[in-house]
Amino acid sequence: MKALFWVGLVVLLLGIASLFVAIPHNENKGIKVGDASIGVQVRHHDRVSPLVSGILIAAGAGMMITGGRGRAAA
Repeated sequence: MKALFWVGLVVLLLGIASLFVAIPHNENKGIKVGDASIGVQVRHHDRVSPLVSGILIAAGAGMMITGGRGRAAA
């Protein structure tokens, strides 16, 4: 049960971090004619939906509680 507590802690921290940290990704836009290509690389910063962050936080807290109860009972 100790492993469940630590996995829950990681999931909880990822949920909290996803509220504040944007995820960057690159997108290539352009045209290609024969062997020549002209394009622009665009960089976007998108955040995770607050609903997904809330689910991660709730799941992490639940795993921590479940993992902590198993340790306290032993």
